[in-house]
Amino acid sequence: MNELRRVPSMPADSMLYSPVESPMSSIVPFLSEATLSTALHLLGIFIVALLLNRFLRTMTSLLVKPSAGQSRSEQAREQQIRALAAVVYGAASKVVWMVAILTALDQVGINPMPTLTLMAFAAVAIGFGAQNLVRDVIAGFYIVLEDQYVAGDTVQISEDIGRVEHLTLRRTVLRDARGALVTIANGDIRTVANLSRDWSQSFVDIGLAPEILLAKPMAALEAAAAELRSDASWSQALVDGPRVLGVQSYDRKATVVRLQVRTTPTRQDEVTRELRRRIQIEFQKQGIPLASVLRFELTNPQLLGGENTQSKSPQ
Repeated sequence: MNELRRVPSMPADSMLYSPVESPMSSIVPFLSEATLSTALHLLGIFIVALLLNRFLRTMTSLLVKPSAGQSRSEQAREQQIRALAAVVYGAASKVVWMVAILTALDQVGINPMPTLTLMAFAAVAIGFGAQNLVRDVIAGFYIVLEDQYVAGDTVQISEDIGRVEHLTLRRTVLRDARGALVTIANGDIRTVANLSRDWSQSFVDIGLAPEILLAKPMAALEAAAAELRSDASWSQALVDGPRVLGVQSYDRKATVVRLQVRTTPTRQDEVTRELRRRIQIEFQKQGIPLASVLRFELTNPQLLGGENTQSKSPQ
């Protein structure tokens, strides 16, 4: 048998790689440093996004001012401002977080350009498909921001007159004189007449017989106006007047005298009805005649000069 040769034994510590000679010894510190740097950048992006959101919330909360009174219009105004502030904050917050996410993707080595391109195409598609909706929302935003009207106001929008029952960023709902609910898209509103701000005004025209002297009728009108002003049940509804302005028009048929009255918002109709009632009572007391009107009724409008035309006595 061949004699076995001894292999020289090696020291135990020579079987291990020294830190200088190990291949991982140069990679691990590099990976640790890169990972730590990326993590710090991501943390910084997250903190900046949080701070910006906190700043946006503070700024939008400054838009909301508590209502000074307890009236329905003031409370509705406060609620609309709160809703508007919430919409502004929500939109701005989404933009902040979107920018933060795209910045974070770039930090971890993902190119954000494909994502931006996809978002741009999606925004264009949504814009074309919902352009009327976007127009309505933008118009509603300015209606609330500029305080053009609030729920509870009486407004005239084009041919529609009514009380605002509901107002959102997309639509305005009116209750007209018939009791019908009229829904109007905010983007279709071009001109608005608010009939509920500060005061309302109305004119009352009284037709007098042209042959009588004006001194007595004018005194009667002044008496009726003074009586209405002194009535405690009606004085709270008056802002100014009633005042006799004078002769509005004059011809051989009648002398028209005009009165003006300003009332608290939306109460002009009931005040003018009461004023007319008192004027009629005063005229009847003093025996003042009104203008006579000769009324014709045509049983056949095509025969203007024939026997079918009936005349009625002056009324």
